[in-house]
Amino acid sequence: MAGNSSRRGAMRRTKKGATAGSGGVRRRGLEGKGPTPKASDRPGHKAYQGGSGGSGGSGQGGKGSSGKGGHGGRQRRGDAPAPGENQVAGRNAVLEALQEGIPATSLTVLARIEGDERVREILRLTTARGLPIAEATRTDLDRITDHAVHQGVSLTIPPYEYADVDELLEIAHDAFEPPLLVALDGITDPRNLGAILRSAGAFGVHGVILPERRSVSMTASVWKVAAGAASRVRVAQVTNLNRTLADLKSRGVFALGLDAEGDVSTRDLASQERSLGTEPVVLVVGAEGKGLSRLARETCDQVVSIPMGERTESLNASVAAAIALYEIAGVREGTGIA
Repeated sequence: MAGNSSRRGAMRRTKKGATAGSGGVRRRGLEGKGPTPKASDRPGHKAYQGGSGGSGGSGQGGKGSSGKGGHGGRQRRGDAPAPGENQVAGRNAVLEALQEGIPATSLTVLARIEGDERVREILRLTTARGLPIAEATRTDLDRITDHAVHQGVSLTIPPYEYADVDELLEIAHDAFEPPLLVALDGITDPRNLGAILRSAGAFGVHGVILPERRSVSMTASVWKVAAGAASRVRVAQVTNLNRTLADLKSRGVFALGLDAEGDVSTRDLASQERSLGTEPVVLVVGAEGKGLSRLARETCDQVVSIPMGERTESLNASVAAAIALYEIAGVREGTGIA
C-alpha cells in the first residue's frame, strides 16, 4: 500500500512539473500566412488562370480541348461550366441558337448521351464554330441549368452586349425607314421580353429599349423564348427610360404609349391628322395589370388602346405589343414604307 501511495504521489508531481515542448510547432501554427492571393492565382478558384487561359475565353488550346486546329473537342467529365452562367437548355433551343449564330462560349452534353438527329447537328455546328464541348453527369447539368428541362444539352452564352439608342436609330437610317422602336416600362418577366422580341422581329422593329432598374434584362431565358429573334433585333439598356423618351421626342420620334385607357384605338392609327403609323415611333409598353407608369404616360405624345370585349380586363404585355405592332406594320405596308 505504501508503495502504491508513493507511486501516485510521484505521478502527481510529474503532472505539475515541466512538460515536453512542441518544438515551436504550435507557435508557428498561430503565425499569419500573409495576404490572401488573388482569385486568379488560386488553383481552387473558378477564376484561376494558371496555364488554362482563364474561364471566360473561347477555350481553344485550354484544358480539355482537342488541339485539332482550334476545333472544339470533347472535354473530360467535370469540365462543365460553373452554375450561374447563362445557359440555353434543351435540344430545340440549343439547335436554334447555334443555327442563328447566337454568341456562345461552350457546349455541355450529358455523358453517353443518346444522340438523335438534333444532337448530331448540335455537335456538328458546335465543332464547326470551334467551341469546346464538355461532358457532364445529369446531376451537373441539372445544377448548371438551374434544373431546367435540358434534355442532355446546354449552351453557355456570354453576357449580352447592349446597344445604345443611337445605334438603333442608325439601323433604321441604314434601312431608309422611319424608326420604329419599342420601349418597355416595368416589364419584369423574361418570357414577355422574349415574346416581344419575336414580334419585333416579325413586324420590322429596329430596336427594343429597356431600363436598367425594375426591368427584365437579356438572360438565357429570354434567348430561349425569343429563339432567333434575339440575334436579329438589337436591345439597348438605358439608365432613365423617361429621359430617353424625352430625348427621342426632341429628335423627331413620336412617343406612342400603349395602355388600356388610351383615348385612341390602334385601329385608328392611319386615320389621324398626323398618321401615327407612318411617323418615326417609339411604342411604349407598360406592365400587364399596371399599365404605363405615371411619368411614362405623361411623357408620351399619344396614348392608344386596343379595342377589346367588355369581359376582358387586360391583355398580356407581349400580346398587346404584338397587336399594336401588327397595326403599325399594316399602316406602313399600306403606304409603301415597309
